[in-house]
Amino acid sequence: MTSAELLAELERRQAMLTGHFLLSSGLHSDRFIQKFRIFEDPKFADPVGAALADLLRPYKPEVVLSAAVGGILPGYIVARALGVRDLFVEKQGGAPTLRRGFTLKPGERAVVVEDVLTTGRSTMEVVDVALGAGAQVAAIGAIVKRGNPTLPFPVLALLDLPLADYPPEACPLCKEGIPLQDPGSRRA
Repeated sequence: MTSAELLAELERRQAMLTGHFLLSSGLHSDRFIQKFRIFEDPKFADPVGAALADLLRPYKPEVVLSAAVGGILPGYIVARALGVRDLFVEKQGGAPTLRRGFTLKPGERAVVVEDVLTTGRSTMEVVDVALGAGAQVAAIGAIVKRGNPTLPFPVLALLDLPLADYPPEACPLCKEGIPLQDPGSRRA
């Protein structure tokens, strides 16, 4: 799947929303990617996951690691395409951790899979859990990279879509009085 095909399909599925949105990072934006529209149809989700797996395969992952909730489905689909284990990080008492009996082996090669990557904050929470368990983070893969995060690992994305994001205090949409919508799933 090419970037152009993914973008066209996101638009066709009305997954590219326009308005005034609160992102899970706390930033505001005039665009929001309703990522779960990707995963409602396995005939679309599987090729997206396979394409991301193809980007990550050269990094020789032994496990895929993602963040709950948004990363669970893409992580699983990519892990299935790679033929490796799939784990996800959840919060417990406000701190990201592996639960449900999940473990990483010291030295195990992990790739972190994201649905939509903006600031990299949740990605680094997952990375920190992996490194804390002694795993090696080989790369980060995202379906959509909408921001320009500075991360200490290779970042591969199916769609690099730079969109305008604003801190709340500098948001032109707030200044225009456009109502803020909160369609996301994760809040600090």
